[in-house]
Amino acid sequence: MSSYSSAKAKDNLLKLIDEALAGEEVTITRRGKPVVELRPARSARDVCRQSRSTGSPRAPSRGEDAVDIIRRMRDDYP
Repeated sequence: MSSYSSAKAKDNLLKLIDEALAGEEVTITRRGKPVVELRPARSARDVCRQSRSTGSPRAPSRGEDAVDIIRRMRDDYP
């Protein structure tokens, strides 16, 4: 796990993104306390694919509009 101050993170953002994408835990601190953790984002396609394969309640139901689907995905995001 690597830890960077907010000032150092600002100067090295692209490097930190690459580290996170490579699977490294990256933490950004402010005054020595952790405030942000970087990790790769899960795409909406991955979330839908996962919900269909597991049969979880995230799978869209008939008659549900896009706004409801997006709100549910946002609220259920870990």
